[in-house]
Amino acid sequence: MLDLRQSLLRAHRIAMTLFRVMIPVILAIRLLEELGAVRWLSQALEPLMDLLGLPGASGLVWASTLLINLYGGLVVLAALWPELSLSVAQVSVLSSIMLIAHALPVEARIAQRAGVRIGFTLLLRMGLAFVYGLLLHHVYRWGGWLQQPAELLWQAPQTETGWLPWLKDQLIGLIMIYVIIQLLILLLELLQRIGIIDAINRSLRPLLHLLGIGREAETLTLVGLTLGLSYGGGLLIEEAEAGHVASKDVLYALSLLGLSHSLIEDTLLMLLTGADWLALLPGRVLFTLVVIFLLVRLTRNWPQRRLRLLVTPVAT
Repeated sequence: MLDLRQSLLRAHRIAMTLFRVMIPVILAIRLLEELGAVRWLSQALEPLMDLLGLPGASGLVWASTLLINLYGGLVVLAALWPELSLSVAQVSVLSSIMLIAHALPVEARIAQRAGVRIGFTLLLRMGLAFVYGLLLHHVYRWGGWLQQPAELLWQAPQTETGWLPWLKDQLIGLIMIYVIIQLLILLLELLQRIGIIDAINRSLRPLLHLLGIGREAETLTLVGLTLGLSYGGGLLIEEAEAGHVASKDVLYALSLLGLSHSLIEDTLLMLLTGADWLALLPGRVLFTLVVIFLLVRLTRNWPQRRLRLLVTPVAT
């Protein structure tokens, strides 16, 4: 029988763990925004944009995405849209790198709390976002595909500026996260009771086993793939701190989620840019699976001493 009180308490613990990670980082990022950090980062990214076949000004879009989130990047993209004049191929490249590398201060900190070193997370996500974007750029250029002008299907909502409106938005966002985690834990407990989780895990087990992800991390990886890294990462933090998930499973699961998470919501959001869905979903997932397969083959026989270059013991 479902223990409602225990499920709600567990969800509360997970939410509080996430908030202790997220709130200081969110405040720090707001301060960095005020100091012009997005503009500085965008200038550093301009040479990379050129290699990806994108106008230099698109560096501001990716910089906003890296430091804030996908919505922040979309707001900047909408503002710069007439100036950028992107083709479908170009917006597919830009949207793909945004999907792989976004909200890094928050998401890398969550991964760090679960045990993955922050330097590795940043290198993995930014480096492989660039590699995937470069592959797409050369494929589109080689085939002469999707060179027609892109059409932006999203308009930025009018929002108030200043600290008070920002604080209100952040509070609403945190409340939504709290409610979603409560509902998620209840749903997972219910699905576990009636055997659906076991059935899903059995169907995914051959693939996850091939990738080197153990059984203890299967459900948590599924949550991250569908709902997002924050939710899957929050569950992984709890399980890692309890000693239920091995360091290598944490590494592989969070590396997988770093490159491909929230496959439904985030993909639908970025389709509003007019990007190619093949690049945003199947192409990105295939790229992720290849990367994780290679990562596992490279590190699976590493001794614990060398593995500590990538993962650390979880702080309780």
